[in-house]
Amino acid sequence: MTIKNPLRLALLGLLLLLLPLVALGPRAFILIHDNLEAEVVWLTVLARQRLALAGPGTAVLPIMNGLPREALRSGLSITMLVFSALPDSPLAAYLLHEALVRLAGLLGMYWLLRRYGLAQDGQRGLAAGVALLWAALPAYSVFGLSVLGQPLLLRAALDLRAGRGLKTAWAVCAGLPLWSSFVLVGPFVAVVWGGALLLDCGRLGRAAWLAVARGALGLILLLAGYVLVEWQLFYGLLIHKAFVAHREAFDLALLPPPGGVGAGLREAGRLFWLGHYHASPFFKGGILLAVALGLWRLAPLARRRVAGQVAALLALAATLSLLAGLAPLLSARLLAGLPLLHAFTLARFYFLLALPWILMLVAVLRALSESSSQKPATKNQQPATPRLAYALLALQIPLVLAANPEFTNNLRTLLGRPQPDAPGYAAYVAPGPLGQVRTFIEARTGQPPAAYRVACLGLSPGVAQLNGFYTLDSYQTVYPLAYKQAFRPIIAGELAKSPALATYFDAWGNRCYLFSAELGRDFLPGATTPPLIQHFAFDAAAFRALGGRYVLSVARLARPAEAGLRPLGVFTDSGAYWRVIYLYEAVEG
Repeated sequence: MTIKNPLRLALLGLLLLLLPLVALGPRAFILIHDNLEAEVVWLTVLARQRLALAGPGTAVLPIMNGLPREALRSGLSITMLVFSALPDSPLAAYLLHEALVRLAGLLGMYWLLRRYGLAQDGQRGLAAGVALLWAALPAYSVFGLSVLGQPLLLRAALDLRAGRGLKTAWAVCAGLPLWSSFVLVGPFVAVVWGGALLLDCGRLGRAAWLAVARGALGLILLLAGYVLVEWQLFYGLLIHKAFVAHREAFDLALLPPPGGVGAGLREAGRLFWLGHYHASPFFKGGILLAVALGLWRLAPLARRRVAGQVAALLALAATLSLLAGLAPLLSARLLAGLPLLHAFTLARFYFLLALPWILMLVAVLRALSESSSQKPATKNQQPATPRLAYALLALQIPLVLAANPEFTNNLRTLLGRPQPDAPGYAAYVAPGPLGQVRTFIEARTGQPPAAYRVACLGLSPGVAQLNGFYTLDSYQTVYPLAYKQAFRPIIAGELAKSPALATYFDAWGNRCYLFSAELGRDFLPGATTPPLIQHFAFDAAAFRALGGRYVLSVARLARPAEAGLRPLGVFTDSGAYWRVIYLYEAVEG
């Protein structure tokens, strides 16, 4: 089966997949969890403040009353470059970056398969189809090529092993750190790549030494690139420690679900079948079904060969899942006395899980596309045909798209059936009511947002930060432990009401929020009916001492005076997800 210009068709398919996201503009749904509420925020703040390349000692004033620049990731990235080019339009920056990441993912997978996997002329259509499937995976694009760029690195590693295309391979190893995250994938790629090099040494002995040397040099180049790109991280860890990070006080033993090793194995099983929400969460049963059908249609010799390849890739996926599922127990029990490792998330092997599954599919598709001339295994069995390969590939596209919330929620909106708890960008960021709050405060006091500090109740601080407010609270993966300790008295009364919230903050604390025991961990409280909080145990004096003045709340306080707060106004906008914003001022004691 020959398709003319298959790569062009794949690019057109990618455009169609992105169309719902782009067509809706400000109404488009963008992933909120760990994305619009966090990653997009700090990228936008750094871009607006022009602090992407700021050196050690710089304070990012809109976040946590002056978050040290070292606490945020490097500005030496293509992601940061895109947001810096569009500092006043985070949505446009996000959409452009999304398109670029998925385009690079598609081209990278096609580049890999046209040399390794589906290299024959008649397999170009399959290679383009798999590349489109890869580009459509529901990975977080804000992490750049941390997931979708892995085929580029695999092609470079295989070329180094084979001794071909070396200049391009070196360039990929050196350049990938500019568009991926060391803390998310760097150490885990090093473990897998290093393990593969050791395996080559064990299997092939001296015959592999030159190839292993080239591979080791490529790995060293990759890691050296990460050190250069993430220089602020390594400078703060190894040379000049500007502050003690709150992560060093993690008590991870309190965080994993009860059950010890059993819970870890259950998590490993979940990761094996579904993946992690940051890194291509989709049900793998469709791939296993395609693999089973493909193997059944192959001739015996080809079946045994492909089954061995599939088994090896399944073993790799299972190993990565086990490492990811059991790593939290290792962190909690064995690394408690090692601050740097204790604070590091060892479970991120799940970022590497998508590629083995796609390669399993590739192994079967290749065998099917090559087997049309082979005799069937039995008289009643029809010979395998390339058409079956395309059919099995097409089976995967709906499964992947169904697992992509940005595609499904935006498609629902285009069809007039929006998901109630999936607000569009403009509805979530709510420039209407928050703009009214900003204008009200300036008219009342003459002060711009930089002159005062706010905190949010029932509302992500990232929403306030995207609207230009300077917040005491924030969602940060790294910030000073001293700040966490200074912030805690503000919410101590609410934490005392809820042991679950107290553990959530004390043992973890990335969300340094104004918690309410009555709201719990609901970070998207009902939009239609504003919640009512009967008793808010808020320490206004501690809030003022840290520099706070106003509380922006989506919940109405039944007794604000008990909390040392004075209501100043109610701001509404029917087009915003947060239809009502209550403004309270902390009263001086």
